[in-house]
Amino acid sequence: MKISGVILSISLLACSAPENQNGFKVEQAPAPLFRDPVFDGAADPTVIFNDKKNEWVIYYTQRRATLNLTGTEYCYGTAIGIAASTDQGVTWNYRGTVKLPAPFKSENTFWAPQVFKDPKDQTYHLLVSYIHGIYSNWGGTRLIFHYQSKDLENWTQLNSTGLEGCIDASVFQLPDHSWKMWFKDENNGSVTYAALSQDLIHWQRTNRPEVNNRHHEAPVVFSYQNKYWLVTDPTYESYTGLDVFESTDAVNWTFNNTILNSPGNRPDDNDQGRHADIQVINGRVYIFYFTHPGRIYLPNGNEDPDNNRYRYRRSSLQVAELEIKDGKIYCNRNKYSPEH
Repeated sequence: MKISGVILSISLLACSAPENQNGFKVEQAPAPLFRDPVFDGAADPTVIFNDKKNEWVIYYTQRRATLNLTGTEYCYGTAIGIAASTDQGVTWNYRGTVKLPAPFKSENTFWAPQVFKDPKDQTYHLLVSYIHGIYSNWGGTRLIFHYQSKDLENWTQLNSTGLEGCIDASVFQLPDHSWKMWFKDENNGSVTYAALSQDLIHWQRTNRPEVNNRHHEAPVVFSYQNKYWLVTDPTYESYTGLDVFESTDAVNWTFNNTILNSPGNRPDDNDQGRHADIQVINGRVYIFYFTHPGRIYLPNGNEDPDNNRYRYRRSSLQVAELEIKDGKIYCNRNKYSPEH
């Protein structure tokens, strides 16, 4: 869809990294941006720049889409995959999986990583949803684990966040240098709750939901021109896209717009956008998300329920640019398509 009128590029501070001067060639980025070469189930991306290696790195949930498994088993027993680009996003190479210490030797499930850097001591942090066991029906006890690294390669586990029943953590540093974490609380309506920390070690939950308009997951927060913005992924089996909210205090949120809810025309971009991360690079803003390009939607708008097929399970990563017009955030996912 082509947005008419003058569109201003958003200048944002993403939750995962400050503005980076190393560049990202979105006009030349492939579509799909990346497909996992092992199981073809790349999902839930988080993006960070490795300044020691001068490369962009994507960490993602490595769903096991190619295996002949029952129900949701392909979403369990998953590792965190790594893809990297040394040419500003034009080509991406698979780098294996993150070696994370776990409390059990087998059947460890890792979902939805978020990697960010603490500017105070230049250490990297990784928050990830953890479940022990493999289930065919979205079972298991959810926990949020916290890891630390000096080099984005060797990780040690910090104290538990204590957030049982919660997934999809995303952290943002507030102006007073404290930290705030947003996450999906599956024990309380499957909406966004939050926790606060002064040291990235001890977390204190807040006592009310921050976004409660419809059940969702994958909250990610960024700031722009004296406002905070929050993107969520509604959890419905229909073509819903991603919801965007705005706030002046990072506490009280109002709905702004829905994005990525219309099919794109790039390869593997015909599905709605799902579980996203955001990066600001040289004053331009990019949203990294995943799609299920093989899913079919029924006349009532719901997905085809046959979820035991590879076509239904496989997923691809994509990148698009965020822009703003009249106070509303938009995403023209076809902007750099050859057919645009």
